[in-house]
Amino acid sequence: MSVKHGLSGVVRLGIQSLLLHKLRAILTMLGVLFGVASVIAMLAIGEGASAEAQEQIRQLGSQNVILRSVKPPEDLRGGGETTRVSSYGLTTSDFERVRDTFPAVVRTVPVRQLQQEVRLEERVLNPRVLGTDAQYVNVTGRKVCEGRFLSDQDQAAVSNVCVLGYEVARFLSPFESSLGKSIKVGGEYFTCVGVLLPRVPLGSDPAQPGVEVTGEVFVPLETGRSWFGDTQVKIRSGSREMEEVQLHEIYVQVDSDEHVTLVADAAKEMLKRQHKQKDWEVVVPLELLLQAEKTKRTFNIVLGSIAAISLLVGGIGIMNVMLATVTERTREIGIRRALGAKRRHIVTQFLVETVVLSVGGGLLGIALGLVIPAGVEHWAKMKTVVTPDAPILAFAISAGVGVVFGIYPAWRAAAMDPVEALRHE
Repeated sequence: MSVKHGLSGVVRLGIQSLLLHKLRAILTMLGVLFGVASVIAMLAIGEGASAEAQEQIRQLGSQNVILRSVKPPEDLRGGGETTRVSSYGLTTSDFERVRDTFPAVVRTVPVRQLQQEVRLEERVLNPRVLGTDAQYVNVTGRKVCEGRFLSDQDQAAVSNVCVLGYEVARFLSPFESSLGKSIKVGGEYFTCVGVLLPRVPLGSDPAQPGVEVTGEVFVPLETGRSWFGDTQVKIRSGSREMEEVQLHEIYVQVDSDEHVTLVADAAKEMLKRQHKQKDWEVVVPLELLLQAEKTKRTFNIVLGSIAAISLLVGGIGIMNVMLATVTERTREIGIRRALGAKRRHIVTQFLVETVVLSVGGGLLGIALGLVIPAGVEHWAKMKTVVTPDAPILAFAISAGVGVVFGIYPAWRAAAMDPVEALRHE
């Protein structure tokens, strides 16, 4: 038996030794393969879920502050009354104070929700009917896919025009354009002048009681107030409840991210002074975005740690197989030492075998790890994002596993006494 002392010779010898037991080598690699694949797949799924959540928040505008009317708990009490009138929430005065007194505010947009049925011929639904102004699309980032949005002229002339959300337009007029059609909102007819692309709903948006939220219809704020007034009637379980809410939301666009928190805090203080009860809330998309990014990091750490456990198991499997291999090849080790091989040659040979197993499993695992997210996205309709860091990290860990878990078997092989090894049967 010739002794190959050069590095290339030792590498060839290690690979040849693995090829003598192909099935065992393949089974050993599977632990690393699935470990690497699970690391990449889990990070991709976590990254995709995080990206989707952050996109939902960004659609609200990272430079926006949203003021919302909230029905206070005391207004939910009963008392045997058949007719009750509850007045709460944001007012036009609140809107004017925010618009005129906060220097960092660029735009303010009022939004009022109207409880009205929407009809086109025989098709009827109950979407969110919103009274607002021309600046709504500029502040919220919504896109017009057909026609136009509401204009300042519509507001000034109190025009009977409306803009449909994409879902509403498809429901009311599935086979042709909705532009120019007379849409009945409540008891009045409005001419459709545009259609908006849909907005991805934010997970924390509360569903309105009794309203089937299947999209949106926009009308000029003054037109909605003129036709439907400030008081809306809800009939529940035989009782009639009347609500008076001047504005349901106020979108406030700030000049820079640095001033968002300042404006939000100022708005909270103003509302505390002007309202006797807590009938409002302040939503800051920037804070939600920062929280989502923090959650993403934690989520990725948890998922990565779970997946790394499978790599650890794969590494233990490699060590177990290599220890068994050392025992099987005790006589071979003794012969190589007798022919002049040094301990470092034995260590190198066995390390090469473990690294080949782990690196080979790692490369195959990367291929599988890139396929799994694509399959999840196609079949489960979940967004996945494979970042360049994930395959690099997984491969580096798999190579490290080979070295770490191969050191002890290699050292044990090199530490054998040549004479005792030759006597081994």
